[in-house]
Amino acid sequence: MKAVPWIAGKNEKEAGKHSLGASVGHLWPHTEELKMASKRITQETFDAAVRENIEEFEMGPEEAVKEAVKQFESQGVDLSNIVKMTPKVSADGAQEPIHDILQALDDLQESVAHSHPQEASAHLARFCEQCKQHKACRFLAAEKGAYPILLATWKLAAAAFPDNPSILSELCSTLSRLAVRNEFCQEVVDLGGLNVLVALLADCNDHQDLVKQVLSALRAIAGNDDVKDAIVRAGGTESIVAAMTRHLASPQVCEQSCAALCVLALRKPENSRVIMEGGGALAALQAMKAHPQEAGVQKQACMLIRNLVARRQAFSQPILDLGAEALISQARAAHRDCEDVAKAALRDLGCHVELRELWTGQKGNLAP
Repeated sequence: MKAVPWIAGKNEKEAGKHSLGASVGHLWPHTEELKMASKRITQETFDAAVRENIEEFEMGPEEAVKEAVKQFESQGVDLSNIVKMTPKVSADGAQEPIHDILQALDDLQESVAHSHPQEASAHLARFCEQCKQHKACRFLAAEKGAYPILLATWKLAAAAFPDNPSILSELCSTLSRLAVRNEFCQEVVDLGGLNVLVALLADCNDHQDLVKQVLSALRAIAGNDDVKDAIVRAGGTESIVAAMTRHLASPQVCEQSCAALCVLALRKPENSRVIMEGGGALAALQAMKAHPQEAGVQKQACMLIRNLVARRQAFSQPILDLGAEALISQARAAHRDCEDVAKAALRDLGCHVELRELWTGQKGNLAP
């Protein structure tokens, strides 16, 4: 295979902006790694190279893919968003080869266009399964117009199955998985998806699994800083706090609620103010109290508290007055996974943090 000119993705400039998790720190990669990661190609370029290996060099499909990967990576091309499989040929050979996830998306679009809700439901399930396979599959689907198709499916499903929230849950779950790039998150807002999510959270608050999936979707698209603000303007913080309060007995809902609020507060002091005034800190501490053995709840709540006060120190005392120090200290003692985030939360709250001495190799036992 010949050396192929690479196509640089414009989104590398956004890399520091988009965080799908609510991490409170960031380690910049080495300059050389950034340089290497800036080289990208399209899925079509990769597929063409695989096809060339098969047709001109008589390789089998698996060997053709491996050779294409080897050649592109030797040129420093980042293939993390490339589906490394050969597209499938239709049974009658009447259409161009297509990747499974795009075929599922096409079938879903066609069933929605013809208003066939039962077919759409089946194709949606197939598409969702494809989205669970690899990040590259999700990236390809999002790039090829998955969002407007999903939102159209949403409208059809809501009208056809008003008493079946499981379909809407599946749509929210798929939306979360597709939010893999900064501009994809913004696209959800531009297409009206944010309003749908906030409305679902308010109108379907009785359906616990649907609430959990909506919260997960809000958390995912809030990785985009502009979308954070849009969620707050749409009343998302109030709906999230209301959901957590209503489903306080559910550790899954509490964890997703704290995680969503945590992302909204990250690097956003004004959003932190809205969350505080809306009772977000109180709800998070109530969740910690209700689920002391749930590491996920404890960790996300600690991260939320830390983000709330990181740029608004005035919130520290009101949060401490709610009993935060004792709850965070308990989480730190009970869950090893909470050690770092609990310590950071206590430090930013202005509390004394006892540092645990690490083992130095000298005589004695390892620190617990």
